[in-house]
Amino acid sequence: MNVKVGVMSAQPVHGGTAEHPRVPRTIGGISSALRGSLRAQFFAELLEAQQGAELDSVLNAWWGRAMLDTDPDRDRIRAAAEAGTLPTTTMDEVLRRRQERGAQ
Repeated sequence: MNVKVGVMSAQPVHGGTAEHPRVPRTIGGISSALRGSLRAQFFAELLEAQQGAELDSVLNAWWGRAMLDTDPDRDRIRAAAEAGTLPTTTMDEVLRRRQERGAQ
């Protein structure tokens, strides 16, 4: 009897995989995802950052912006936020859900 066992991996929301994210957390990946003046701002901050924690902070902040900038649902989400129809939740609700799932 042949039994196939599937491999399960975590899938980030809105594209990409854990192994291959939509925006790689690299200077090249971030700069490729940013548009126009945002890319110029990224490089300006990058060129001024000291190696170590400061550079890591610049990369982390801009990676987050690049992820938001490339989110396929960003226009819909922005419109819902501006219209006041974007679903929201409280931090208490988030913590309650995490506890139900066994997270700490």
